[in-house]
Amino acid sequence: VQLQASGGGLVQAGGSLRLSCAASGPIFSIGTMGWYRQLPGKQRELVANINKDDSTRYADSVKGRFTISRDNAKNTVYLQMGSLKPEDTAVYYCSVEAVAFGGTWFDDYWGQGTLVTVSS
Repeated sequence: VQLQASGGGLVQAGGSLRLSCAASGPIFSIGTMGWYRQLPGKQRELVANINKDDSTRYADSVKGRFTISRDNAKNTVYLQMGSLKPEDTAVYYCSVEAVAFGGTWFDDYWGQGTLVTVSS
């Protein structure tokens, strides 16, 4: 199972970006999909995740500004980011829980990371 993330870039404070992450490969089932970020010098932290039933969870720092969604037909998760702040600058990673064909339980898979830079 491979994850391909895209959509990062440079944006001014107050602007918006949309990240996408598509899962591909021998996927039997996908569970929770999510986005994490790693700020310089800090540990990776959860930004938002979304379950199969579309229930969501957000970090307090992004509530009301970011929206996570998924397209199950495309095995893709999105993160719509609005009202961006310089402190949102980080490398964003997507993560997917998936059962691969031939597997017996969910494993965690990670994308390669995409850099989001918010200028003041």
